[in-house]
Amino acid sequence: MLCSDNIKFYMGDPLQVRGAEELVLRNNAKGNGMRFLYIRNGLGLEVFLSLDRAGDAVRVNFKGDNLGFFAPCGFVSPQYFDVKSNAFLKSFTAGFFTTCGLTNVGNGGFDGDEIMPKHGTVSNTPAKLISSEETDDGLTVKLQVKDASLFGTKLVLNREFFFSYLENAFTLKDTAQNVGDIESPYMVLYHCNMGYPLLSENAVLKIPGNVTPYNEWAAQHLESALKISPPEAEYISRCYYYDVAEKKGMANVGIFNGDINKGLVISYDKKALPRFTQWKMLGKYDYVLGLEPSNCSIEGRLADRKKGVLKTLKPDEKAINTLKFIFVDDKRDFEEAF
Repeated sequence: MLCSDNIKFYMGDPLQVRGAEELVLRNNAKGNGMRFLYIRNGLGLEVFLSLDRAGDAVRVNFKGDNLGFFAPCGFVSPQYFDVKSNAFLKSFTAGFFTTCGLTNVGNGGFDGDEIMPKHGTVSNTPAKLISSEETDDGLTVKLQVKDASLFGTKLVLNREFFFSYLENAFTLKDTAQNVGDIESPYMVLYHCNMGYPLLSENAVLKIPGNVTPYNEWAAQHLESALKISPPEAEYISRCYYYDVAEKKGMANVGIFNGDINKGLVISYDKKALPRFTQWKMLGKYDYVLGLEPSNCSIEGRLADRKKGVLKTLKPDEKAINTLKFIFVDDKRDFEEAF
């Protein structure tokens, strides 16, 4: 591969090998008309950002292999989102990652007169594309999402993606700000969803640190928390909380599958995202593993408030989260991350 400084002389247009293109979906279904930003880094990494779903990375392909999970509902436009808690899964595309929050994560319900949908509303809020800027080192994409309402909380999420042209990796820097005049709940979880062929019974999972089962059902299977099994009929999901160990100031978790000789390391700022949840849902057709850094539990706003651990943002206050997604095709590189 040529060095980045010289590659430009070989192309009439950089999109020959890398860059960003805005696409519109035409599928005559619930995803019809949705906008995507399709990004290639020229080294084998392809990412689809769903502009109508908070700019989340809905599909990621690495050197020809899919890495994320695509839910049975497929692409669903925000216009079909139903705030009722039990309707969340009809809009949950999952994808490579879904951002949950920003004022509720986990269980839905009511907080006084306010409806709290399961996993919040931000993932069903369209993003504004602010800019897309390219250098020899990579591509920077800036987006803005407003999770705000009249007479309610007013949060703005400024998202900055950097897609490297020098390595197979991209970084997400999220800045959430309370632009209202009252203190607001602030809950965020990055619902990273591993899928086939990265996810199979031959995958190796790394989550270094102490583990706590979410409930009694998970506790009964604690010894196999890191083991991935084949798809099972009527599988009952299991969740585990981890206190992930830090390495050089960052917490690293990951998965590698020798069948395709590819893997992923998620490296994130644990100070901003001190909680981590593993979601195992290894059912037939619902075969997905969630790796989920967060600043909260998955039990919902009311539970976190009752325990005295609910995070909030005061007027004008900001919170910054940084995550790096590193894609590898050598198991030695994967092991070195831990």
